[in-house]
Amino acid sequence: MPKTSNRRAAGDARTAWAAYRRLPLLVDTEIARDLESRTGLSMPDYDVLTAVTEMAAEQECVRVSGLAARMHWPHSRLSRQLGRMERRGLIAREPCERDGRGDDVVLAEPGRQALAAAGPVHLASVHRHFLDLLTPEQLAALTGIEETIARHRAALSG
Repeated sequence: MPKTSNRRAAGDARTAWAAYRRLPLLVDTEIARDLESRTGLSMPDYDVLTAVTEMAAEQECVRVSGLAARMHWPHSRLSRQLGRMERRGLIAREPCERDGRGDDVVLAEPGRQALAAAGPVHLASVHRHFLDLLTPEQLAALTGIEETIARHRAALSG
């Protein structure tokens, strides 16, 4: 391969990496701004409420360690976030009735109401700042990229 092609490929790779790094900053900032201004929930609040709801539908107990693994958050970060949310009445930690070995994270009624109100706001913002801007081909390419990286990660850890 000629040197010019190597430099171009390296430049393309740097450009793609920089675009990947900017993308969450551009999109997430706008979605978080919409969510907080319209619902009072931060993006981490919304992410936790959503994950707790999804996990509770799948299993009896929502343990902090399982929630951290699902969210790809360090346990310490999640514990601090849960503490803030518990003080605001959005979630509660209760002994897991199934085995009594640990605490179960549950949505408190205010958390359930906040999530119900935030869902449509979040969805509209995701469409406005991301989905509606991309073609079906771009969405398919992005999905394919994520699946490739997820398979690689699974192969490394399994």
